Amino acid sequence: MAESRHVPSEHHAAHHVPPRDTDRTAGVVSRVMAGFIDLLVVVTIMTMFYLGALLARLIIQVHAFTLPNVNYFFTAGGFIGISVVYLTSCWAVSGRTLGDVVMGLRLVSRKGKPRVRFPVALLRALLCVFFSVGLLWVAVDRRRRSLADLIVRTRVVYSR
Repeated sequence: MAESRHVPSEHHAAHHVPPRDTDRTAGVVSRVMAGFIDLLVVVTIMTMFYLGALLARLIIQVHAFTLPNVNYFFTAGGFIGISVVYLTSCWAVSGRTLGDVVMGLRLVSRKGKPRVRFPVALLRALLCVFFSVGLLWVAVDRRRRSLADLIVRTRVVYSR
């Protein structure tokens, strides 16, 4: 007895084209969620640096060890620096941060290329860190672009 299997016809398979990364621009909810995940990544990196510094201080000053006072200026500077380095490197290398990967997003150039050049990634990272509220423009813009996207001519799209 021959086993019957369902094989899709060539006609049906020819008309099914998987969506490309650049077909749909991402909306405000998925972008805010990706941004929140990236914020958690940056805070985790900062925490690891802090714990490493505490461990080094403990090793050097075993008997006279005390917790350092929190320096808000240093903490804010560290947050800004780590955020800019993290976003720039992720966008320049792969077009995706960890938050983008989790939410299925990708940053593409104005021509739809899956990565952006380093200067564009750096400028976009600076805009996103210093003017984060610009992301809310996605909810107003009919093409779903943030203010950073408008300035550096990029787009965030849904990715497979």
